[in-house]
Amino acid sequence: MTNSDNAPVLNRHVTLVGLMGVGKTTIGRRLARRLNADFADADEEVERAAGRSVSEIFADFGEAAFRDGERKVIARLLEEPAPMIIGLGGGAFINEETRALIKAQAISVWLKADLEVLVERVSRKPGARPLLAQGDPAEIMARLERERSPIYAQADIVVDTSVGSHEQSADQVLDALAQYQDSYAR
Repeated sequence: MTNSDNAPVLNRHVTLVGLMGVGKTTIGRRLARRLNADFADADEEVERAAGRSVSEIFADFGEAAFRDGERKVIARLLEEPAPMIIGLGGGAFINEETRALIKAQAISVWLKADLEVLVERVSRKPGARPLLAQGDPAEIMARLERERSPIYAQADIVVDTSVGSHEQSADQVLDALAQYQDSYAR
């Protein structure tokens, strides 16, 4: 189902999944604006709920505590009545329970990009990504890609964001959502 601008009309939440640096927040904000929907960044929502940054949560309580809070925040967002665009942290979809919630209540979109592109993007903000503080960022990103790609591949839609602007990637996602919703409705 589409509106007069040929943009899909959201009837379910849309979650954006993928590795850090792929553009989940930037593309998500553009999608939300174009679809006249709200946007939520799961990491920002976790920070708001915890009253501290993701880096502080990792440092003070560890990754397991962060993932538990993240799962709860995502479950809360998925309960919102109006469909919205939700940008997830890179590890959120990896959690089996979170993934099951998303599969039941949302359309999941895996935003992919070439590893070299991702490493270049995340290197622009040194210190902003707790997982990358544990060693060589390129090696960590390569490991995360190997570990997570088979799980990200379970997303409903896959969009490659390696080339082009964030606007072009948003166009690709809109097209993919329209096709997915049309086939889902049949």
